[in-house]
Amino acid sequence: MTRIAIIGGHGKVALLLSTILTGEGHSVTSFIRNPDHSADVAATGATPGILDIENAPTAAIAEALQGHDAVVWSAGAGGGNPERTYAVDRDAAIRSMDAAAQAGVNRYVMVSYLGAGRDHGVPEDNSFFAYAESKAAADEYLRGTGLDWTILGPGTLTEKAGTGRIDVDPPKEGGGETSRANTAIVAAAVLDLPETAGRTIGFRDGSLPVAAALEPRA
Repeated sequence: MTRIAIIGGHGKVALLLSTILTGEGHSVTSFIRNPDHSADVAATGATPGILDIENAPTAAIAEALQGHDAVVWSAGAGGGNPERTYAVDRDAAIRSMDAAAQAGVNRYVMVSYLGAGRDHGVPEDNSFFAYAESKAAADEYLRGTGLDWTILGPGTLTEKAGTGRIDVDPPKEGGGETSRANTAIVAAAVLDLPETAGRTIGFRDGSLPVAAALEPRA
């Protein structure tokens, strides 16, 4: 049994992920800011943990992560407020990476998005700009750590059912839709595949079973 921490535990992807992981026999701690969400988290089989990730210092995050084997970042400010977006999606994410290293939790999975990076191409006057900048900075920082990281880049998220089938490395422009359920399936899969460490995996709903799609390419 692996002990897995999910940061942003009340998000739709996170709730689906914790359901999958607990069903596989893993022990999951899902960290949430709002105690009112504890019942939703507990219903997935995960243990709710209260952590205000936006304001928690690195030491507090490290203490929360102590004893876990892996951490999944699935938190987000939800857009709308650029200042809060930078505070959560960039600054808090980076603190969580430092905290994971301090706590000795070397496996780190980041849920990002397809097309994230310094060349994201989002205009500065676009409401998505702060998020794009934040994810680019967080992903870049993660790649520079000594953690065993995997960055996941799903396409535009939808509520469609999970098929367990994806296409990897689609074009960034018009990359296609990705169900939140398939995103959770991929996140659960990479946690069981240490060989995916050091990879940035862009994907969308597609035709290949997840396990086959995630195999390293020649």
